[in-house]
Amino acid sequence: MSTTNVENPHINGVDIDKLLATREAVRSNPPIAEFVFRATNTWDAGTQSTSTISGFYGVGQEMAHQQPTTLVADHPEVLVGTDHGPAPVEFLLPAIAACLTSGIANVAAARGVTLTKVSSSVEGDINLLGILGLSDLVRNGYEQIRVKFHLEGEADDETLRGIVEQSRRRSAVYDVLTNATPVVINVETA
Repeated sequence: MSTTNVENPHINGVDIDKLLATREAVRSNPPIAEFVFRATNTWDAGTQSTSTISGFYGVGQEMAHQQPTTLVADHPEVLVGTDHGPAPVEFLLPAIAACLTSGIANVAAARGVTLTKVSSSVEGDINLLGILGLSDLVRNGYEQIRVKFHLEGEADDETLRGIVEQSRRRSAVYDVLTNATPVVINVETA
């Protein structure tokens, strides 16, 4: 398998030339690799809040997405919410799936592998005893997250599994979830 395809510079919707050029640009100028992603959040009522994602810093400058994304978070009614959106902890599930999936598309494209189907399901086990302060022995977050992929493409099983493994090794969200990431909380009051 070649890493580029002159006849079709796009594999799996990935512009291979742009992918490789981006990698080379970062290799030759490491400071442009520093990014800061941001979100703002405003409490609405009860357990509901609204987050907006629009701007970020990257490639040495302030940048903006083509359009802001608004996300509403809430808790289900059984957890004292109004169920106007997913619980905040549920947002992690599509985040890990999306990060791994985009990595799969990029890795496969770079390896010259055409994918015909990539789908996944994600589950996370959480025990409310921790969140509700009923046990110091139970963590507040997920006890385990399981991602199950279904892949089809123009490659054998071993190659497809290797693509998923490479995506896992380079996934930012997987890294955040599996390695301790420092979180700093600052509070301003009126």
